[in-house]
Amino acid sequence: MKPLSRLSVKSPIGSLFLICDEQTVVAAGFSSFATLYKKLAAHDQSREIVPGKNFRWLENIVADYFDGNLDAFNELEVRQPGNEFSQKAWRAMRKIPSSKVITYQTLARKAGSPAAVRAAGTACGRNAIAPIIPCHRIIRSDGSLGNYGYGVGKKSWLLRHEGAID
Repeated sequence: MKPLSRLSVKSPIGSLFLICDEQTVVAAGFSSFATLYKKLAAHDQSREIVPGKNFRWLENIVADYFDGNLDAFNELEVRQPGNEFSQKAWRAMRKIPSSKVITYQTLARKAGSPAAVRAAGTACGRNAIAPIIPCHRIIRSDGSLGNYGYGVGKKSWLLRHEGAID
């Protein structure tokens, strides 16, 4: 079985750590490779993870996003473990325009279960591919930012960068 690749890319809010299965991102976040490893699917956890080589294409996409091409992540292929509702919620998140935010309630509706607001929040919390799957674009119905696995400061920065909040 081919190994997974890992790389980190510097950003204005800290290093973005990524784990890839060839051209597919299977984990991303602002914490560490060890934290991302725990979020991988069981079959991916059994694979070797080696330093990524020839990932200039992915480094360029990350740089493009932080340089202002807010749709740069849209072209990336992603894969992560999760139940059917979470998969629908993550697909719905990827459809939110970069300059917009929606509520957890709206996310639940877009994922096909309007009453599943808590499940929408759980899907955000379990998202293993942030900010590529933009769970930072989900806010509370009272307009407050709500939680973010990498801290509200990073969530606020991302939303300001995207022009979704002042």
